[in-house]
Amino acid sequence: MEREPFIAAIGWVFEHSPWVAERAWPSRPFVTLAALHAAMTDIVERASPQEQLALIRAHPDLGARLRMSAASAREQAGAGLDRLKAEEFDDLQFLNSLYREKFGFPFIYAVKGRSKSDILAALKRRLAGDSEAERAIALTHVYRIALFRLEDIVRAPLHERG
Repeated sequence: MEREPFIAAIGWVFEHSPWVAERAWPSRPFVTLAALHAAMTDIVERASPQEQLALIRAHPDLGARLRMSAASAREQAGAGLDRLKAEEFDDLQFLNSLYREKFGFPFIYAVKGRSKSDILAALKRRLAGDSEAERAIALTHVYRIALFRLEDIVRAPLHERG
């Protein structure tokens, strides 16, 4: 695949960060999905701390309903975050704001296959963490989210792949 179609096809899997796909492109061909994901993850691992932080900050707050990519909206809906009761929504927004204030970036959690109670429990637990550990955990979840998105691309019918 040529560079521009490659970036168009997968540049979105790392939230609003097509630079990951751009930097991975020269390493093709990728024999497996796992090889592609590993190459992209390695790109982020080798990125500057500022680029990593920008990638983390590109993610929306969970349950925010604003400034969200279509992929994030689908993932959060799958976890029930689009159907929160008013009290649950207020709790999540309050915890998100505490987390963002403490760490300087949004709470990142790979929500696929998780319930809203799993997510809230993780958010409460991770609020007690330190900044360096949280940054590493956030990147781990970013990688998991990207893998889920790559798997979705592979499973999509041919007419939906672009």
